[in-house]
Amino acid sequence: MNIHEKYINRCIQIGENAAPSAYPNPNVGCCIVHEDCIIGEGFTSAYGGSHAEVNAINSVENKDLLKASTLYVTLEPCSHFGKTPPCADLILKYKIPKIYIGIKDPNPKVSGNGIKRLEESGIKVKVGVLSKKCKEHHKIFLTNIKEKRPYIVLKWAESSDSFIAPLKKKITKPVWLSNKYSRQLSHKLRTEFDCILVGSKTIISDNPMLNSRDWYGESPKIAVINKANDLDRNLNIFKTTSEVLIIDKKCIDFNQNIAKQICSYLISKGISRLIIEGGTQTLNTFIKEDLWDEIKVFKSPLEIKEGIKAPKIQLPKTNKKEIIKDNLITYLNN
Repeated sequence: MNIHEKYINRCIQIGENAAPSAYPNPNVGCCIVHEDCIIGEGFTSAYGGSHAEVNAINSVENKDLLKASTLYVTLEPCSHFGKTPPCADLILKYKIPKIYIGIKDPNPKVSGNGIKRLEESGIKVKVGVLSKKCKEHHKIFLTNIKEKRPYIVLKWAESSDSFIAPLKKKITKPVWLSNKYSRQLSHKLRTEFDCILVGSKTIISDNPMLNSRDWYGESPKIAVINKANDLDRNLNIFKTTSEVLIIDKKCIDFNQNIAKQICSYLISKGISRLIIEGGTQTLNTFIKEDLWDEIKVFKSPLEIKEGIKAPKIQLPKTNKKEIIKDNLITYLNN
């Protein structure tokens, strides 16, 4: 790793602090270096607040050093007025002579304009430092802009014999296959998303709460696919503090590609990160239309022997994590 990669890597570390409050803005990280010493750092503030470059510049005590410093940032500085002024203007104001950028911003409002403006003002600009790692870091933002849909994670728990639920249940509540630590991790995962999507069959048969009660953090909105919009308002999801979005025949055409339409509907509602928790029909709908980015499966040692089959994944495992006797398996859609 060369010196420039070292500082962009530091920017990625800093940028992690921006999630999830920065969304739908990208979680950008920035650092400013003078004579091989970091003199300023910053990450994107909560949505509507200052961008990473502004926070990094503002953190520098001696602003005179900026004229002889190098700025490193994971994503191209903006050049347009949004909720805040252009970051490029502030960089020009302080006459920072060199900038190293992870990746170009695909947003049409920026898309090379920030780089062009800086270069035309005599600033030395280098783009593409640790680009692969920066793309991974900005995967949610890139998916939102390029694919015009939320970043999608499919999640379920399954038994050792690949069932997600028994065929018959005596009570109307979720059947827990995974252990309490896996459930806690599942609730932590929910806090990292804007919205959780399920089908109406899951709501009716399980009557889940779908919140993050076992982990500190904000619970996501709840979206339910319910064509007739006829759910009983006494169900648990309507008793939580989470906003509930009913996706009915007024929202989408159920005779067309359902998953694609749901993506368009939710992105129009400001949903940038979506986790889908079931049931099998809903999960398979998104798998069939190839509209997913990650799959997370909690594999339990329990056997059901007869039940509702889990979706089948014909891909190599990307990652496997042991949680006592459970295993959390992750797949990536490349």
